[in-house]
Amino acid sequence: MIVGSMLVYVSKFNFQLVSVNLGFYVFEGIPLFYVIIASLLVGLMLSYVAYLVNSISNSFVLRGKNGEIKKNKEEALELTKRVHQLEIKNEKLGKDSGISPGDRNAL
Repeated sequence: MIVGSMLVYVSKFNFQLVSVNLGFYVFEGIPLFYVIIASLLVGLMLSYVAYLVNSISNSFVLRGKNGEIKKNKEEALELTKRVHQLEIKNEKLGKDSGISPGDRNAL
């Protein structure tokens, strides 16, 4: 209702006939409120296209970041496994040498 009321208000007070030049084309005798409504719709469409372009570029950036995060998580997992293997190997070497882990002189 609000949009309809605004359209009626605009059309009531802007009914003068104007000519519109679009490049090589000239349209004469068009009511001014048609020009106002058309320019509003074109502006809304252009802003929507700009929003879509921005949204698509952001999704590509996020996809790249997600791939990098996944790669870093896999690397951290591999390093954790390697640390665990080295700890097990260290425990085995400690038992074989007779040095207890609680020894103050042990490294």
